[in-house]
Amino acid sequence: MPVIKILPHPEYCPSGAQITAPAGTSICEALLDNKINIEHACDMSAACTTCHVVVREGFNTLNEMEETEEDLLDRAWGLEPNSRLSCQAFVAKSDLVIEIPRYTVNHAKENH
Repeated sequence: MPVIKILPHPEYCPSGAQITAPAGTSICEALLDNKINIEHACDMSAACTTCHVVVREGFNTLNEMEETEEDLLDRAWGLEPNSRLSCQAFVAKSDLVIEIPRYTVNHAKENH
C-alpha cells in the first residue's frame, strides 16, 4: 500500500505524519481516515479550494487534473505548479510527500 508522508503543519499535524492508503483513495479521504482533519468545506465535491495540498514528491503518479480542478486551483492560497485539490487527487501505487498550506481562502472554518 502506498505511503503518504505529510510534512509538519502547525494545526493539522505539528510533527508531520506518515500514513498508508489503498490505491484509488483520494488524498483528502486518506488524511481524514487517519485523523488529519484537513478542511474540506464543500464535502469533497470540487467546489472550493480548502483541501488544497502541494505534492512535493509523487506528483506525476497522480491522476490527471480535470478542468474544474484546474479552474478552482487558481483561487487557492499559496498555489504552486505541483498543487492539487486533495479531494480530486487519487493515490496510485507510488508513495507521496505532501504539504498542507498554512492558510486557505475559507473565512469560516467548518467542523467536519
